[in-house]
Amino acid sequence: MAGNARKLVVEVLAAKGLMPKDGEGSCNAYCVLDYDGQRKRTKVKIKDLDPTWNEKFEFLMSDLAAGGDLELNVHSERKTSDDSPAGRRSSFLGRVVIPLHSVPSKPPEAIRWYPLQKRGLFSQVKGDLGLKVYMSPDQMQKEQKQQHGDFAKDSKIVRTGMKADKQQQPQAGAGMRASNLLLTVPETDFTIKETNPDLGKAVDYNHHYGLVEQMTFLFIRVVKARGLAAKDAERTSDPYVRLTLRNLKVETKIIKRSLDPEWNQVFAVGEDKVQGGTLELTAWDADKLLKDDFLGGLMLDLSEVPKRKPPESPLAPQWYKLESKTGKGGGRVQGEIMLAVWWGTQADEAFPEAWHSDTGGYAHFRSKVYLSPKLWYLRVNVIEAQDLNPRDKGRLPEPYVKAIVGPHQLVQSRVAMVKSATSPFWNEDLMFVAAEPFDELLHLLIVERVGNKEEVLGEVRIPLSSVERRIDGRPVPSRWYVLEKSGGQGLLSGRIHVRISLDGGYHVMDESPNYTSSNCPTAKQLWRPALGIVELGILGANSLLPMKSTKDKWGSTDAYCVAKYGPKWVRTRTICESFSPRWNEQYTWEVYDPCTVLTVGVFDNRHANPDMAPTIKDLPIGKIRIRLSTLESDRVYTNAYPLLVVTPQGVQKMGELELAVRLSSASKLNLMHAYLQPPLPRMHYFYPLDHRQAESLRVAAMNMVALRLMRSEPALPQEVVQFMLDTDAERWSMRRSKANYYRIMAVLNGVMTITSLFTDICSWKSPVTTLLVHFLFFILVWCPELLLPTLFMYMFLIGAWNYRFRARAPPFMDAKLSQGEHIGDLDELEEEFNIVPANKAQEVLKYRYERLRGVSGRIQNALGGLATMGERLLSLLSWRDPRATAIFIGFCLVAALLLYVTPFKVVVLLLGLYIMRHPRFQDPLPAVPLNFFNRLPSLSDRIL
Repeated sequence: MAGNARKLVVEVLAAKGLMPKDGEGSCNAYCVLDYDGQRKRTKVKIKDLDPTWNEKFEFLMSDLAAGGDLELNVHSERKTSDDSPAGRRSSFLGRVVIPLHSVPSKPPEAIRWYPLQKRGLFSQVKGDLGLKVYMSPDQMQKEQKQQHGDFAKDSKIVRTGMKADKQQQPQAGAGMRASNLLLTVPETDFTIKETNPDLGKAVDYNHHYGLVEQMTFLFIRVVKARGLAAKDAERTSDPYVRLTLRNLKVETKIIKRSLDPEWNQVFAVGEDKVQGGTLELTAWDADKLLKDDFLGGLMLDLSEVPKRKPPESPLAPQWYKLESKTGKGGGRVQGEIMLAVWWGTQADEAFPEAWHSDTGGYAHFRSKVYLSPKLWYLRVNVIEAQDLNPRDKGRLPEPYVKAIVGPHQLVQSRVAMVKSATSPFWNEDLMFVAAEPFDELLHLLIVERVGNKEEVLGEVRIPLSSVERRIDGRPVPSRWYVLEKSGGQGLLSGRIHVRISLDGGYHVMDESPNYTSSNCPTAKQLWRPALGIVELGILGANSLLPMKSTKDKWGSTDAYCVAKYGPKWVRTRTICESFSPRWNEQYTWEVYDPCTVLTVGVFDNRHANPDMAPTIKDLPIGKIRIRLSTLESDRVYTNAYPLLVVTPQGVQKMGELELAVRLSSASKLNLMHAYLQPPLPRMHYFYPLDHRQAESLRVAAMNMVALRLMRSEPALPQEVVQFMLDTDAERWSMRRSKANYYRIMAVLNGVMTITSLFTDICSWKSPVTTLLVHFLFFILVWCPELLLPTLFMYMFLIGAWNYRFRARAPPFMDAKLSQGEHIGDLDELEEEFNIVPANKAQEVLKYRYERLRGVSGRIQNALGGLATMGERLLSLLSWRDPRATAIFIGFCLVAALLLYVTPFKVVVLLLGLYIMRHPRFQDPLPAVPLNFFNRLPSLSDRIL
């Protein structure tokens, strides 16, 4: 059994800056290692405050010891013999405790220095201990299977059914497999890196571009021409202009049948593409049958081109005489052309609509801004019906209402309570999602099931444009609608009583609640004032992997970025055939709630090659999410984020994305006050939606947003929108279930630590600490009014102490947290990427498999919700959200001071009376502490 056990490897390398303990300004240091009842020790280093051991130890890890901590205690031996064992006459120099869940699965490249910690309150320690701690590499696969315990056992149940599905993967997965064939060196560095680029210097004249690097472009505006020579019998021409910069050639559009054409087109050529000192412009007459006729040309010396910096006025275009092919002088031809040529940057107003040399000249590859459609909840309260005409007169009918909105939303009511054979009663709300403009119909059908068939008793179609809108809970008038027979015969078939309204007081969810980017209600008049702005500078990407192969069999990537916050989507221009594209584009959003998430994704454009089939979809390269509440106000964060994608082969790093982010606010007080407000609009609390109902509406809203953005020009592809909105977030995944499980275990680890500390106190492991705890216990028992003030003061001190250790970079997608850094069993990922429904040969197995996926998906979300609550609790004092922690420790300080001067019995009495107050005095809105708690950050927005 020992040969199959996992191994924990600890390399004790050195220590530095130890506390002198031998009375002579030095110490005789050695280290004792303890794990799961196994103890090992190093040799004693005589008279050395900076000892070096370079000793390696291995601990066997049983299944029962999957968690726990590794403890290392550094002592000073009072004896001077190097071979003598560590006796009891030793002085404590410090200790290091390493939780096993933080131990990497491979040997680290560099030594890690751990600061020595105290054992008791009056322990005097200083210095650091240098270690390398990791799992044994040759036991990696077994460690993964054993670590997941019951999860690995559950995966064996469906393993046999996986073999038939190995070749059937979603299209995105197939694209990832194709890209993996082009890999050369796998990348395993999943950490975030601070870049500190030189931002905004060259574009400081325009503060809107202060978060990007300067990019210099040669701008050429071809305005118009006059007096061109006619080259055909009809005395007309089809002119266009060709621009040539050494190896670069680009042409304007063709103006039909004109000798005085007007193009008014702007071309932007990157400085790296400008080779040579001249620009050649030639005018041509297009001819489909024969060779194009030359109309004239000219040469411009680029060294004479002026530089322009907005907000200077645009450069005035000038008329230039066209020359013949023989050059200047007597070789002039007929006609003039109006041009403007200047050097500029991406801050130039001509930049967004210009033709770009780095986009390959495709117009639909330019940067664009999109807006999501304005979504409303459509509430249909089906009350009753009268004068129905069922086919079977001899029995009471069992009718129900089927409501349809658009091509994708269908909701059915329950079977009616029948008062009589012709008057059923429902009084049930049916909810839908509708988008402006309301050009769809609400189709209501009263249906009765007769055997295996459905019989339509009557139907009515109601235009959504005629439905009343409301922004609060006041009821709208109900109406009777006349029903017609199905089939359009125009025959009457009773009437139906309904109350229909478009509710604008809700926020229509089109994202997962874990990383929503907006909580504003639909009705604009209910919005609070903006709290600030968030600025995003999309600088560039590094080391992107090839996503497709070209005709010459080389790999290629045409990358672009999409960023989404609130209803505003932005898309950068596509940089063709580059593995390290530089966009340097900056965008701004208004912030109405700091506890929201900005999402940025990178995609490969599959439509650059005209040979690609129109059904080919753009492939995701990766995405990141940044929670705004984790950003300090008015600070610029510049980091390179790893782009991670889960594939059937595991988590793959596709490159890095360089971003610059800044959250600015006019009033930090207003920003902190937002933490005390309800996260959602009031309608969500006065008239709450059922959880299952809200989830189905979210799916409908996501589909509606994707369909509407596809109708833009140029279209934002549906697969891009779905990837950004995480439409498959509710899909069953063994990997996500493991991630949520270990999140819960990490939260409970704090409770276990407190229990362990209490056990140490009871066992008198440190007599001084135990006596102090006894003394504090006597004081609190004798004066119970000091209990709460002491607790709040203690939390204030912990939060203030943790300020030094706060994170200095925004959170990013974490492969280890997502349980994707090392995959022990690829069958689990095959299950995650398996098509739905699974195409199993045995129907019974298929039924059980689908049922397992449905049940497990709900369990996975429940575990995630529990983990989120615990993580929010832990984030109170961690400065993960600097404003929230500042509010909380400020409250702790004030509460501690007030509770010191307020009698404890009065506090308990008032608190009990407040909790047990009469419902008449209760507010339907959540309490301020609950609002604050629901806004705290968690790790849910970092799960892949």
